[in-house]
Amino acid sequence: MAEAVRHDKTARQLRLLSDALDSGRLGPVRRMVNTLAPAEIGNLLESLPPDKRMVVWGLVDPEDDGEVLVHVGDEVRESLIADMDQDELVAAASDLDIDDLADLVEDLPDAVIDELLRSMDRENRERLEQVLSYPEDTAGRLMNPDVVTVRADTTVDVVLRFLRLRGELPEHTDHLYVVNRRHQLIGWVALQDLVTRDPGTPINQLIDDELESLHVDATAEQVARQFSDNDWVSSPVVDDGNVLLGRITVDDVVDIIREQAEHQALGAAGLDEDEDLFSPIKRAVRGRVVWLGINLLTAFLAAGVIGQFDATIEKVVALAVLMPIVAGIGGNAAVQVLTLMVRGIALGQVGASNAGILLWKELRVALINGLLIGGLVGLVALAWFHSWPLSLVIAAALVINFCSAALAGVLLPLLLKRMRVDPAVAGTVVVTAVTDVMGFFSFLGLATVILLY
Repeated sequence: MAEAVRHDKTARQLRLLSDALDSGRLGPVRRMVNTLAPAEIGNLLESLPPDKRMVVWGLVDPEDDGEVLVHVGDEVRESLIADMDQDELVAAASDLDIDDLADLVEDLPDAVIDELLRSMDRENRERLEQVLSYPEDTAGRLMNPDVVTVRADTTVDVVLRFLRLRGELPEHTDHLYVVNRRHQLIGWVALQDLVTRDPGTPINQLIDDELESLHVDATAEQVARQFSDNDWVSSPVVDDGNVLLGRITVDDVVDIIREQAEHQALGAAGLDEDEDLFSPIKRAVRGRVVWLGINLLTAFLAAGVIGQFDATIEKVVALAVLMPIVAGIGGNAAVQVLTLMVRGIALGQVGASNAGILLWKELRVALINGLLIGGLVGLVALAWFHSWPLSLVIAAALVINFCSAALAGVLLPLLLKRMRVDPAVAGTVVVTAVTDVMGFFSFLGLATVILLY
């Protein structure tokens, strides 16, 4: 529901913005754009064709430039950066937190990166270099090294005076982290405890050491799962020696979850989630033709199977009418199982320990659905072509293909994952190829045996 409301809001904003742009009145456009959050501005920019996008980009408040660049896809970001001069880029990047800057810095020109590093103080430069030293999509790359730490041998009053002297806290700060002299994490103290306890209360009496921390090498999927399971607002990030390196906050995790959803939805169609909606035709063709080519190969494979039974089809013309039903329904059944598997793998719910149980369950579901759908289609075929043998053939072929769909839907994503191929991207092509081939082979093979002999 919330996602639908957000989409409706974007559509309404886009309509108002387009009308204002078409009228040539840039004043209302500027006022409208700069009432939006950076993420909303980014979403609108991605929704506009390149000519209008650049007009609107020029009207965005320079203070929001960096945040907007973080919230757009790679292709759109590339076009926006190309429209900015060096000073604008340095100013935009300088306003970002270290974790957001780490996402952006590799897309900046080398000259801008050099000037940006020179403009940073030593502490922030070292923090940025530390974050960039970790692989993408890990906790180390996602974390913000800016954390507030306290010692266990102080009191609430001392900590509160320290916070007043500091002047401000990082966003989404709900805990202060307690460390020892080697900067190893001992535990954390909730802000609500600091403001409600007696000023003389020792910090070591308030320490919570039961909450979990994230390891610096944890994957983005693991981070998102931990936040979801534990309802965290923030979490500390530590290394093998339990040294506190930084923290990850819930706003970063929301971005991870959204990116994963987009990746699964677009990857299933062989598309890149970072592709610009209005990308140049040449780039769009190059990005899609590979998967279309793979689909073409699988189509030729299915056609080859059909070709082996051309004599059967010539003698029983009704087979040509019914063939698409067997392959089409089988493909849909396979995609249903595949979708469940991809989701389960992404959430860490599916592995070697329970794959056999899941396969047995899906085979039983497939058998029941195959009997129900196969029986229904068999009755339709009987009423249509008045042939009991033909109705038996298509019913049996559907049962076989439903079971093939279950096998492919469960086993192939696990196999692709083990081969380090993303099942969200390659899964649909592979499982539908299996059901196409098995559907045609079982239907035409049974027809040859039952109807011609």
